[in-house]
Amino acid sequence: MYNDLFSIGPLTFHTYGLMTGIGIVAAYLAAERLAKKRSLDFEQIFGLVISCLIFGYAGSKLLYILTVLPQLIANPGMLRDILSTGWVVFGGLLGGIFGGWVFCRYKKLPAWKYYDVGLPAVALAQGFGRLGCFFAGCCYGVETDSAFSIVFSHSDFAPNHVHLVPTQLIMSAGDFLLFFFLLWYLEKKQKNDGETAALYLILYSAGRFVVEFWRGDLIRGAVGPLSTSQFIGLFTLAVGLAMLAVRRKSVRG
Repeated sequence: MYNDLFSIGPLTFHTYGLMTGIGIVAAYLAAERLAKKRSLDFEQIFGLVISCLIFGYAGSKLLYILTVLPQLIANPGMLRDILSTGWVVFGGLLGGIFGGWVFCRYKKLPAWKYYDVGLPAVALAQGFGRLGCFFAGCCYGVETDSAFSIVFSHSDFAPNHVHLVPTQLIMSAGDFLLFFFLLWYLEKKQKNDGETAALYLILYSAGRFVVEFWRGDLIRGAVGPLSTSQFIGLFTLAVGLAMLAVRRKSVRG
């Protein structure tokens, strides 16, 4: 796949950036629509998205720096490249959730209600973002003999001319399916605020944990036998399960 779309002078525009931008806009429109349907102040969605993006960027970058900290200490010159490349999705997710909480506290908004309309939109944005990963060749899978594979020929990240598990496409499809499932649950099944948000954490964490076994980009870092994302995913899964139990219990009580 080709990540470079076109160049204007020294500036090059990338498919990864395009997909990320489409994902952000789609997430904003989806969250705004859900807020209107649930009689929330939809005019607050723009500020909420900006807050989540700022904190999400910081969280993603911080966690990435932690995964390459030994290399950074040995070669401080890496910092310049790190600031423009390198992200950890779980760091962005946790940072974005914190940014949403900060915004809701500042605006005195019901955080659980806004999480329920915001996190399905996050899944939608992630679906487009993973398509960007596919075009760039990052977040690639391990080598495989399976017919279900992808071969890159012009990637700056993935090994070229090798059959790889298409982890980017698997994650993208999973994110889109998660988005539609959460919409259905929010509209048809939810009994109390926060349930949809909890389900997002549970299902995303579980799905990501499984797909990580087929990831081939080992630069992400590891904690024992687990990748950094798997290690964090265990905690977000536990938090999601606890959240769901507490929110459902409040209905029965």
